[in-house]
Amino acid sequence: MSRGFFKPLPGGSFFMLMLFIAVLVSAIGVAYSAHWNRQLLNSLYGELSVRDKAQAEWGRLILEQSTWTAHSRIEALATDQLKMRIPNAADIRMVSP
Repeated sequence: MSRGFFKPLPGGSFFMLMLFIAVLVSAIGVAYSAHWNRQLLNSLYGELSVRDKAQAEWGRLILEQSTWTAHSRIEALATDQLKMRIPNAADIRMVSP
């Protein structure tokens, strides 16, 4: 009376085999979870680096914009390139609405 290829296990051995398989699956799950966590953390650090570079570039652009729009620079360009000047008091006319 054979039950196929597998022989019956002594009492409690099947339970121990199931526990061993459960522990093995759990260990593989922990290793996979740790690996996935490291990958996500590396990705996060990469994105934070990109963000920091973008913020530094933004700061440089804001500084450059403030330099280009400085009143003294605009006045110098208007005077030199466009030949503009501040009008004399006699040249100013007040217009009523």
